Amino acid sequence: MVQVNVTSVIQKSVDGQRSVTAEGGTVAELIDDIERRYPGFRAQLIDENGQLHRFVNVYLNDEDVRFLEGAQTVLDEGDELSILPALAGG
Repeated sequence: MVQVNVTSVIQKSVDGQRSVTAEGGTVAELIDDIERRYPGFRAQLIDENGQLHRFVNVYLNDEDVRFLEGAQTVLDEGDELSILPALAGG
């Protein structure tokens, strides 16, 4: 199992929870597992090409998955994933 922490914007799609547990060998599989329980979750994170949206940051154990393998980043039991909206501004 992987602990998935979400911010308030995304909490709406998981019944207001701050975190959920899910299973999957990769980030994409984990998102699909959450999608089965919370329809609409995947669309907030993944685009029509199967890639992570630009405006969402996903961290695996505090490391940005974009610098790893993106949605295909491999997960291990006990990992922690954090999903945050990207911040912009100046």
